[in-house]
Amino acid sequence: MQAPPSSGNGKILIGWREYVALPDWGITVRAKIDTGARTSALHVEQIEVLPGGRVRFEAVLRRAPERSIPIEAPLVGETVVRPSSGEPQARYVVATRMRLGGVEREIHLGLVSREHMLCRMLVGRRALEGQFVVDPDAKYLHRRKRRQDGGAA
Repeated sequence: MQAPPSSGNGKILIGWREYVALPDWGITVRAKIDTGARTSALHVEQIEVLPGGRVRFEAVLRRAPERSIPIEAPLVGETVVRPSSGEPQARYVVATRMRLGGVEREIHLGLVSREHMLCRMLVGRRALEGQFVVDPDAKYLHRRKRRQDGGAA
């Protein structure tokens, strides 16, 4: 097995776009790495707040044909984010595990519509801190792993 690219300072080198696994939900998503964003975000639809501090939503993974996965997760809270449009948006926030470049850690994800974006996920600074260095000239340094059944993991 090939070692993950290293930045030379013990941190894992990643590109500005990478495939990110969310193992709690069994999905892999193409993500934009955005050091200008503090929090991470995932494209979802049909958000429903449930009793007991949980939330149900559809994670939308592809544009055509539209593919969504129903997910239920612990609700960590709500936040107000000022996206590139400049208009503040209220977002629900959930916790899950992220796997990137051999590192697995719990992150917080804002649930949002990213339907006009190429990448269904945005990975922000908090999910990257202490472990990663971003090469803005590179993308997909960490390829998707293939499952035994031939699907993407």
